[in-house]
Amino acid sequence: MTIRSKFLLPALILVGLPATTWATNGYFSHGTSVAEKGLAGAGVAFSQDTLAAANNPAGMVWQGARYDIGAAAFSPMRNYKATGGPSNACSPQGCTFSVGDGDQSKDSKNEFFLIPQFGYNWVVDEESTIGVSLFGNGGLNSEYKGGTASVPDGMGGFNQLSGTFGDGTAGVDLAQLFLSTTYARKISDTASVGISGIVVYQRFEAKGLGNFAGFSSDPGNLTNNSHDDSTGLGVRFGVQGEITPGIRFGAAYQPKIDMDEFDDYSGLFADDGDFDIPSNFTVGLAVDIGDTGVFVIDVQQINYEDVDAVSNSIDGLTDGSCAPGPTGGTGKGCLGGSDGAGFGWEDMTVVKIGYQWQTSPKNTWRVGFSTGDQPIPDDESLFNILAPGVIEDHITAGYTRQLDKKSSINFAAMYALENSVKGKSAFDPAQDIEIEMDQYELAVSYSRNIF
Repeated sequence: MTIRSKFLLPALILVGLPATTWATNGYFSHGTSVAEKGLAGAGVAFSQDTLAAANNPAGMVWQGARYDIGAAAFSPMRNYKATGGPSNACSPQGCTFSVGDGDQSKDSKNEFFLIPQFGYNWVVDEESTIGVSLFGNGGLNSEYKGGTASVPDGMGGFNQLSGTFGDGTAGVDLAQLFLSTTYARKISDTASVGISGIVVYQRFEAKGLGNFAGFSSDPGNLTNNSHDDSTGLGVRFGVQGEITPGIRFGAAYQPKIDMDEFDDYSGLFADDGDFDIPSNFTVGLAVDIGDTGVFVIDVQQINYEDVDAVSNSIDGLTDGSCAPGPTGGTGKGCLGGSDGAGFGWEDMTVVKIGYQWQTSPKNTWRVGFSTGDQPIPDDESLFNILAPGVIEDHITAGYTRQLDKKSSINFAAMYALENSVKGKSAFDPAQDIEIEMDQYELAVSYSRNIF
């Protein structure tokens, strides 16, 4: 099989560009392929294109020789509200730190992102295929300009400084790109297995956190160091099979991926800048409804508690496990420490359901809904101003138009319903912090079979 380089090269260039995203189940995408996006991300038992490897590698063998190229226009609306306070009080345990001089509300900038994707599948023989898929696994982004913070001056008083945390524009920028190479094989006429080797590239930047330097084990590598890069290698396993005619089962598992440390942010993330990819797994069913319909359901588990930088509580800065100082903090609970403070995220379980039906050989329609408990506890709201991954529910729709015998064009739309988390500030008990988000996405892809 000859690779059609005139299509492949532009796709690789497009997808290889770093893409900043805000994903929707915590910082994981709600779905990868455009077909699955129309079904709220469901499809572990019902693969439809060469981005199937992102969900279930076993599904690639049923795709034949083909490629898919597409992109999503993603628009997240993030904001926070600080109410009450500032206390401007000191005790033997330390002084308060407050967001704003009284009530404050800010919207994050950057509300439009382009997220590309590409997949290509080769037929090895009648029983097996090899495929390559490039896609954004997820990420997060925030940028808050303006605002003020009430910051201790070290002499028993307080300064009103510009910026959400008193250090100018505040925010973070995380992007993750996966290159997945997949081998899939039929083990019967109705069942398959697959394995993907994954090369992961991620990059990160933090800004406006200078007033946390006294709580950092490495203040010089805490904030405002531009983008830093990290790479790692991982694997994903999958199975698909027919339980009985018309009912198919699928399952996939991805162990935790060990990533290189973000050296330029070794004073922010726990364990000297370590930011791994958490383990996750998905199980699901696909059930034929009549001659032209398919009902799908997936249950996905994302184990954010695998990653200390994400799951450790901010309490490490207030419970005595970090002793702050003018040149940085000491103790395992300090930012960047061996058990350093983080964002306090919990594991997340997501249920995705979708229905697909054909109204004619050329027209296929999709609808979907997903729901899950967002991962941020109420009392972790302060630090999660930077990472307000509070979305729980998604409504989706999709459509495929068959252009000819070999090619089709696919569309998907998503609305993530507005959700918020409100809790007491970890640094000022008189202050409540509420973080809020809703999201929109439109996606399109072109698919072509190669015979």
